[in-house]
This record gives sequence, C-alpha cells and structure tokens, in this order.
Amino acid sequence: YDGLVQAQEEMPGAFTFQVAEKQAPVDAGSMARQFVADGYDLIIAHGAQYKNLVLEMAEDYPNVVFAYGTASDIGPENVYTYMPESEETGYLSGIIAGLITEDNIVGYVGPVDGGDAARYGRGFVMGVKKVNPDAKILVAHTGSFSDTVKAGEFAVSQIGNGADVLTGASQQAIGALTATADYPDVLWLGQDIAQFDTAAGQAKAVAASSYNYAAVIKDLVNNIKAGKKGGEVIPMNFNNGGFIFEYTSNPALQALLTDEIKSQVSAALDQMTAQAGTLANYVDVDYSKI
Repeated sequence: YDGLVQAQEEMPGAFTFQVAEKQAPVDAGSMARQFVADGYDLIIAHGAQYKNLVLEMAEDYPNVVFAYGTASDIGPENVYTYMPESEETGYLSGIIAGLITEDNIVGYVGPVDGGDAARYGRGFVMGVKKVNPDAKILVAHTGSFSDTVKAGEFAVSQIGNGADVLTGASQQAIGALTATADYPDVLWLGQDIAQFDTAAGQAKAVAASSYNYAAVIKDLVNNIKAGKKGGEVIPMNFNNGGFIFEYTSNPALQALLTDEIKSQVSAALDQMTAQAGTLANYVDVDYSKI
C-alpha cells in the first residue's frame, strides 16, 4: 500500500487504485474478478499463494495485466512477477552483525529456505563473513511465514547457544525480535524498518532495511503504458530504489555504530546502488558449511 501511495505521488495522474486486504486465495478470486469488471487493467495479487489464481485469471482475461510476488517465475505474456534481491539487505545486516558481536556468535531465524527469505539469509552470511570470517553463524527455519511463537523459541535457543546479535526474515521474525527483550545484551538487525516502532525494536534494533514497492509499481505502470504486458520478473534492489536502509534513532544503540561500521556499510551501499547484481554469488552460500 505504501508503495502504491508513493508511486502515485511520483506519477501524478498516471493511475488510480483500489485495495482489498486479508484475502484468502478462494476469496481473492472473487475480488479480483470484481476489479476486472470495474475496469481495472492491472491486478496485483501480493503473495506467492496467489500464483495459481493469477495464472488462471490471466488466461481468462488476456487483455488484463496481472502481477504477483514475491516470486521469480517467468509467467505468461500478461503476467509479471517481482522479486526482492534481498541478499543486499541481508548483506548490510551481516556486516553490522559481524562487527558488533562481542561473543562472535550471531543468529538468523528464517521462515523457509526459499524465495526472498533465502536470499536475505545467505546475504546475511556473506556480510558477516566479509568482516568477521571467524564468527559463528546459527541458522534456523520455522517452516512458516507467520509462526511468531516458534520464531521466538528459536531465537531463545540461539541466544542460549551464545548468539548476541540476531536477525530474521518475514513476518514471523517479529517473534524472534520480541524474544530478545528478555536478554539485555542481545541486539537485533531488522528486515523491516517498521520494527523500529515496536517496543523491542526501539530497544534492540541497531539498523533495518525495508522493501520499497514503489519501484515495482512504477515499472509496472511504465511497462504497461509502453505496451509490454508481462512475461518478466521485476527486481527490487538498491540500484532501482527497491530497498530503504536506516540506522536506529536510539542514542544508546547509535553509540555502537563505530566509524568502521558506517564506513563498511556505506561502501557496500554505494556499490549496490551503483550496480545491480553485485551479490549474485549468494547462491553459493551453503548453510551446512558455515
């Protein structure tokens, strides 16, 4: 929604939009068909769980453009997908984690080892190893994008095994962040800037990144206006403005951000902003060998 609003502000008069939230796939189909009946020529189904629905509707309505994500599939000629190249945001988190850990053990709590979460986790490993090759990295997956309870349990387990800096991916990560509140010496790196606004985030989150879906929306609108209806993946990265990165505003946590940390992060940010795909070797990260 934020991306739609921002894109609309940056492209005055280019499009209007309507939003329907919290739609199970079975209900989303009825809503999407209503959008088509109302004359909307672009339908975005935000969630890989809508893939089958989108492919079915794309066949039924060849003159309507559909998009879903996060996914990297190449769809039919009237379907776009979009994929955050979140190895980049994970890499920044990893750099900071590798430099602020005192016990030389850091942890990552992920949902499943797939999609943009897998990219974030492997980028995190790359960032840690770049600045601190000797650091031990603990990796755990809850098997769910929404199981905050299990994420919290895994975070506590990693803390019990010595981790003093944690990060996590997807909505379930809020459980891991919340679990750190009971451990004064444990810090957090966020995958979502909104985590700064939580009680635990205010006290624990040293830095965070967020997806900026305005980059996707603008590409979709411009492509449609140019006559291209789909059949490709739209990436999100620092190069095209698809990510936002911020440090904490908490003075106590700011004191941990040394000149070395900021210099390393700035160098990585500059490189990724200047050129996309600089961390393509994230696919080579093998959790069993870290």
